[in-house]
Amino acid sequence: MSWTVIQQSIPVFVQAFWLTLKLSFYGIIGAIIVGMIASFLRYFKVPVLRQISAVYTEVSRNTPLLIQLFFIYYAFPEIGIKISASAAGISGLIFLGGSYMAEAIYGGLNGVAKIQVESGLAIGLSRGQLARYVVFPQGLTLSIPAIAANVIFLIKETSIFTVIAIPELTNTALDQIGLYYHTDESLFVLVIAYAIILIPLSIVLTWLERRTRRGAFGN
Repeated sequence: MSWTVIQQSIPVFVQAFWLTLKLSFYGIIGAIIVGMIASFLRYFKVPVLRQISAVYTEVSRNTPLLIQLFFIYYAFPEIGIKISASAAGISGLIFLGGSYMAEAIYGGLNGVAKIQVESGLAIGLSRGQLARYVVFPQGLTLSIPAIAANVIFLIKETSIFTVIAIPELTNTALDQIGLYYHTDESLFVLVIAYAIILIPLSIVLTWLERRTRRGAFGN
């Protein structure tokens, strides 16, 4: 392994590093928003929309991100919807991640004691007030471990973006190997780059989980 080669490749990997973070950030935020909406529709049994949400969740979770990206990036232009590679990647993360976030948040919402929901209804809280003051704060807290796992999962799924030629970390490593045949050096930098992203993030998410649990349950 040549450290000189590694040093020379760092600038291009730095660009890929920041692109990976950017795409992951937008995809994860979008996935959480979609997941919250889908989980609330299901939890509060909203007619019609609840069934649409259930169908979306099943379709999304039971198809690979690879197929979803192919469909978004290559099939949409055939019906007149042109989308950039980066936008397709973010859309794919949101579509896939939204269903996983929906399941995570729905599980947390179901973890809220039924007696609290019934008490809220008994004192005259509306559905909106019940969601805001009773169900959502506790349900989100209970969902944090699953949400954190999904965040890590979605960041790792950005490696699939190489199939639509987005120059993220994995695609950059493959390009470097193809151009210069420095396989060991490129894979080494790739592993280090993902470790720099995922290890600190995992520590922060674990800390957040413990802090919110202490705040919610007082222990």
